[in-house]
Amino acid sequence: MKTRKIAVLAGSLRKESFNKKIAKVLEELAPASFEMEEIDISKLAIYNQDLDDEGTPPAPWTDFRELMKKFDGVLFVTPEYNRSVPAVLKNALDVGSRPYGQSVWDGKPGAVVSVSPGGLSAFGANHHLRQSLVFLNVPTMQQPEAYIGNVATLFDDNGVLINENTREFLQKFMDSFVSWVETNSSAQ
Repeated sequence: MKTRKIAVLAGSLRKESFNKKIAKVLEELAPASFEMEEIDISKLAIYNQDLDDEGTPPAPWTDFRELMKKFDGVLFVTPEYNRSVPAVLKNALDVGSRPYGQSVWDGKPGAVVSVSPGGLSAFGANHHLRQSLVFLNVPTMQQPEAYIGNVATLFDDNGVLINENTREFLQKFMDSFVSWVETNSSAQ
């Protein structure tokens, strides 16, 4: 099996982010043929098309775009803010999709995991993100869907996942994601 580079974008910036903890578990469950790398999106200035039109995009935008081109797939892990994705994650999508016609997302297989301390499991953010990914031509894994609710009860005080049912589910999710990437990466 060919080695695949997978970008992991977590929509939460908190130091003790549950999204980052779930992302870390998924990275640990990935096979050796998947090189998972969490991408820092916190330094991306809010997208302003004038900067691209004038040929003066900020260096973090350019660096991000060049970095994202190197990946074979993308795993999005998102919380829900006001029934949508956090601004930082939407901004990363916008920065990566521009200038028009040069999207770094085009054709990259992806998957979405939504994470919440609440019982709704960030369902709204998961589906709102999927809407954007359709337009960006990111073939997004449909099954299994991943909604991780009540996440605060799943980790110990050291950030270790203690819920075996969740670990088993995340392993199945990762196994499916591996197959999804392999199936949808043949043209890349």
